[in-house]
Amino acid sequence: MIPARILGTSSHLPGEAVSTATLAARMGRDAADLERKTGIHSRHWMPPDTRAADLGARVLREALDAANVRATDLRRVIFVSTSGGDMLCPATANDVCLALGLDGTCDCFDLNNACMGFVSALDVAARSVATGLGPVAIVVAETLSPYLTPEIPRPWLVVGDAAAAAIIGPARANEGILAIRTGNRGRLNGSVTIGHPGRTLQREMIQFAASHDELTGYATAALKECSDAVLAEAGVTLDDVRWVLTHQPNGRMLERITAHLGVAPEKVVPVVQEIGSVAAASIPVSLDRLLRTRDVKPGDRVLMAGVGAGMSYGALLYQVAP
Repeated sequence: MIPARILGTSSHLPGEAVSTATLAARMGRDAADLERKTGIHSRHWMPPDTRAADLGARVLREALDAANVRATDLRRVIFVSTSGGDMLCPATANDVCLALGLDGTCDCFDLNNACMGFVSALDVAARSVATGLGPVAIVVAETLSPYLTPEIPRPWLVVGDAAAAAIIGPARANEGILAIRTGNRGRLNGSVTIGHPGRTLQREMIQFAASHDELTGYATAALKECSDAVLAEAGVTLDDVRWVLTHQPNGRMLERITAHLGVAPEKVVPVVQEIGSVAAASIPVSLDRLLRTRDVKPGDRVLMAGVGAGMSYGALLYQVAP
């Protein structure tokens, strides 16, 4: 067990909700048909000139309040973003720290592992806390809407913006991460892409190179592999797990993923129907909803499993103190 505890969480959806019906009308498509195919009825796109650092600072403040932790107590801030934050250099994490008045009190850095980013950051944060460097803040701000265009309809119809944060600190007795398993399949690195803006003269957009069925097949196989490995390492079965939080690429894929894993619907916290595909923010938004709206009991086990472009994948099993 890695003795690290989730002290508090938060999440935020920037801007107004954009309905699938609105997008369908712009495309001359049937709204009901698009909702059926995507399993998404709305998503949020941030207002123009919104900074990822501002979204990150907002959710970090709220997560600190939920955790009853002072900002100056933080020893590390990990900023997670699939789109690279506000600039390539310096790390956007620095601006998040600046917004909270943190100067010389902690270290910070950016982490990008596509939709797998939160699981990767939680792995790093837990190991940091376990070795004496804590508490640690994980801040996820996915600002992907500038990389969307109706001329490339598949991502335009499913992707949304969102932010979330989690504060990780020392665990209580019999609490923490029971097992972690992560991996990568580099041969699938071109399935979902955003090109580097410094290496092309054209505006970069999100591209889905693989078909929907191919992406679903990759995702379900990877999530099944790492989830089974984590359960085996922890010496438990899926029946021993109370909550399962997986990446939610779209509504139909979430249904296929949970069915493939053999997860009962009451163990899942679905958010994709309301917020769309929000990359690395998917799992922490559902984690925040879980802790704020569901009856999480002492001793509950929470399986978190992510998969992202790269292709990177991983799972971890978290246990609440009995």
